[in-house]
Amino acid sequence: MKRKNFLSILGMASLGTSIGAFASDKYIFKDSPFFKLSLAQWSLHNAIRGGKMSPYDFGKFAKKHGFEGLEYVNTLYKDVMESKEKSKTIKSFIKKNNQIVNNLDLKNVLIMIDDEGDLSTLNEKRRLKAIENHKIWVEAASEMGCHSIRVNLHGTTDAEKWKATSSESLSKLSDYASDYNVNIIVENHGGLSSDADLLMEVMSLVNKKNCGTLPDFGNFCISRKWGYGDDGCENEFDKYEGVKKLMAKAFAVSAKSHVFDENGDEKEIDYKKMLSIVKEAGYNGYIGVEYEKISLSEEDGIIATKNLLLKAASEI
Repeated sequence: MKRKNFLSILGMASLGTSIGAFASDKYIFKDSPFFKLSLAQWSLHNAIRGGKMSPYDFGKFAKKHGFEGLEYVNTLYKDVMESKEKSKTIKSFIKKNNQIVNNLDLKNVLIMIDDEGDLSTLNEKRRLKAIENHKIWVEAASEMGCHSIRVNLHGTTDAEKWKATSSESLSKLSDYASDYNVNIIVENHGGLSSDADLLMEVMSLVNKKNCGTLPDFGNFCISRKWGYGDDGCENEFDKYEGVKKLMAKAFAVSAKSHVFDENGDEKEIDYKKMLSIVKEAGYNGYIGVEYEKISLSEEDGIIATKNLLLKAASEI
């Protein structure tokens, strides 16, 4: 299939409901997919960082393409992250985004937190500072109606020390977040956090109802900081086994995508197999589309990923 025709088909798909059926392009469901669709703002990070899109246009873009939920990325909001008075500028961030979702009838799902300090570092002073830095986002998530904030666990490469520092930080942050009805969730996002066995050991050590995981379909490279490299991986945890293990504590799911073939399938990830794992775990919440631009534009990649999710869901 020619690329032009392929993108034309992708562009036609949209979410819609009819009596007794859910239809999206050629994918027909008896009722509806077992999940709801959200859009990860990271899918638009090039456009936002390049000045082609305001981060506050995220909701409008998501609505245009048929998404129900929004997954924010804190670092894409320079007005907050570069402010010397973050406690004040974050109030504007909350107010603006709440107004947007109310006007567009969307749902705030979660906030992905980066660059607020290392929760797994062996340096106790820095670790405690990182916990404090994350608290402001717990409060923001609560005021926005988000169910979770996503945090990272990087830090040391010593597995035993990593488990100890990670569980300590998550326990303290989860205790704080419980008063705000917010969950603290960890993504497999590179380093030891991409080892699903180790991450689930941390979950067991924390053992709190509001602390869990955000399984990402594609971030299982242990030998890289962020879990993925387009030039291969020296040490990768099996992605299907990893998602299966992490689903036991999942509050959200991230559908990562990079490269598509002429049939619209992700070249490196079997989406039908992944969705079967997610469904068998009894999950029926939001699945976030997270396209990382390699083969298509950000907009085309988002559409392709959304359509692939719906196609795979219609086949299981």
